[in-house]
Amino acid sequence: MKQQVEYENQVTKHHILDGTVIWKIVNVREKIYDAQSERQTSIYSPAFYTSTTGYKLCIRLYLNGDGTTRGTHISIFLVVLRDQYDALLQWPFSYRVSFCLVDQRTMLESGEIKQTKHIIESFRPDTRSISFQRPCSSMNIASGIPKFVSLVDFNQPLETNRYIINDTIFIKVLIDFIGIPKSMIYFIFNLNCGLPIHIQQKLIDEEMERRKAQNIT
Repeated sequence: MKQQVEYENQVTKHHILDGTVIWKIVNVREKIYDAQSERQTSIYSPAFYTSTTGYKLCIRLYLNGDGTTRGTHISIFLVVLRDQYDALLQWPFSYRVSFCLVDQRTMLESGEIKQTKHIIESFRPDTRSISFQRPCSSMNIASGIPKFVSLVDFNQPLETNRYIINDTIFIKVLIDFIGIPKSMIYFIFNLNCGLPIHIQQKLIDEEMERRKAQNIT
């Protein structure tokens, strides 16, 4: 019940997307302090859809860790939400999920996307877990990656911090429905998000063909 109340207090709008999400988090230092003091241990992203009639999801983030990782790592989890089209979807939810904490500093200082040091982690849902079954209530129990980012790496001094710029961080999320090779995940997260979706997809297809021709795995 507490989880549900926290979610409803934080999420005010839905984004209908294609399985790729960018979550902008502002006032990060204040949120870190809230997590450390246990005033508010986690925050939720706005809800999003994988398609107009697809899965309804959101992200739950613990900036000071959750459970055994408290004080050592950022924890990040996927939450499956109940929605009107659930009866038409395939359950359990079984698609690989990738999270990316964006290295803003390299892009800001050099403008060279290829040299970025994003932190990227993926997980495949445990289809036996209740977290990924069709929701019976408004939201399932969050599940994902307890050790997403080391707090040693995350809490660097502001003048050298790669991830916190102007008290803001960006987290990208990719839901993989087609079995994208793991080696392509970094390429996808590095695409210019200002490009139209069909152009991004064209670049992905071309890169996959190039790697296939060169036998790159």
